Amino acid sequence: MAKTKVLITVKTYPTISSKYEELVCTAGFTENGTWIRIYPIQFRKKSYDQQYKKYDWIELDLVKNESDFRPESYRPYSYDSEIKILNHLDTTHNWAERKKFVLGKIYYNLAELITEAQNKNICTSLAVFKPTKILDFTIEEVEREWDKKKLAKLEAERRQGNLFKQPENPFEVVRKLPYKFSYVFEDNQCKQSQLMIEDWEIGQLYWNCLARHEGNEAKAIEDVKKKYFDDFAKTKDLHLFLGTSQLHHYVSHNPFMIIGTFHPKIETQTSLF
Repeated sequence: MAKTKVLITVKTYPTISSKYEELVCTAGFTENGTWIRIYPIQFRKKSYDQQYKKYDWIELDLVKNESDFRPESYRPYSYDSEIKILNHLDTTHNWAERKKFVLGKIYYNLAELITEAQNKNICTSLAVFKPTKILDFTIEEVEREWDKKKLAKLEAERRQGNLFKQPENPFEVVRKLPYKFSYVFEDNQCKQSQLMIEDWEIGQLYWNCLARHEGNEAKAIEDVKKKYFDDFAKTKDLHLFLGTSQLHHYVSHNPFMIIGTFHPKIETQTSLF
């Protein structure tokens, strides 16, 4: 079976699915520059040498995910399909190699993108979006614990030995984020929107800041805002990776969420004269 090469640009924060498994949504670009989603994938159960980073080129056996109507959605051929990490695209020359894939098609009008998503002949569910202006970065406190029934199911599977085969390294469910982070922005039609950020990086940033501030949540979320609002939104050429959820794709007025950010430095042209 021919293997597919994917440049990983998106890894969402792990969630517990309705099937009581911890899952990560991964997305990126194929060699011809088209979007592809890899879901479901039990990322943290993979061996260390298969746990890819953003902007790694990976290779694996993929087949169309027939349980997902979205055209970009594929899944590993089998639960234990090997993931081979080929190489990594770094940030040299202001992300030049990354830009070749990421900036191929950019949306500036959110209504246009939503129309494409809800058109069943197109059904766009992944996109690069360039906001005209970032207005705010909001922080909202949410439930601090995962659903108890789902946790109980995971614990039962753990006891049966289904979750992890290495007793010296037992699997623990990822901590649930106690806050929801969102961007408020305008598109090129001056239409204001607010979208939640589901990126793994923002979750990990919060936990790192919390540890650095010895458990002080107020200081931790302040640092997260400094990075995403004062830095990314004000000093970088910020683009947003947007994606839909299968559940809300056709029923939500706006089915998109922010599943990643792309933030090279702003290019400045210098005069030759």
